[in-house]
Amino acid sequence: MSVPSHPADQPAVPAGRADVELRLPADSAYASVLRTTTAGLAARLDFTMDDIEDLRIAVGEANAMVLEHADEGSDLVATFRLAPGSIVVAITVEAASNPVPDLDSFAWQVLTTLASSADIESSHGHYGVVLTMTSSAAGVGG
Repeated sequence: MSVPSHPADQPAVPAGRADVELRLPADSAYASVLRTTTAGLAARLDFTMDDIEDLRIAVGEANAMVLEHADEGSDLVATFRLAPGSIVVAITVEAASNPVPDLDSFAWQVLTTLASSADIESSHGHYGVVLTMTSSAAGVGG
């Protein structure tokens, strides 16, 4: 199941190898590692400080959303695809229960407000959120 937040401009996650992949225990104790990694990668792409903070918050909400459905003892996998002025972050966990996304949740509302686009993917024992953030500085001064 894929539920786009902005159907008209739904970007597909690029195929192939992720630029960065982070594997952590599916435990909220590691949320700060995920947010810090995300912020560091966005800084390398010259995102503004405001964009970096928005992305950190969005990734934190996505993390919280997927962790509540993670199978006991599973891993959280975050992949980052980097491009000039944009980053695509996919956060997934193993979830045998095939959860139904709560599109009315506070976390989803925050996430879709901050990210340029966001999707929920639930299939074949996995549950995840894919979000794209485009820097507000992209194309400035070009």
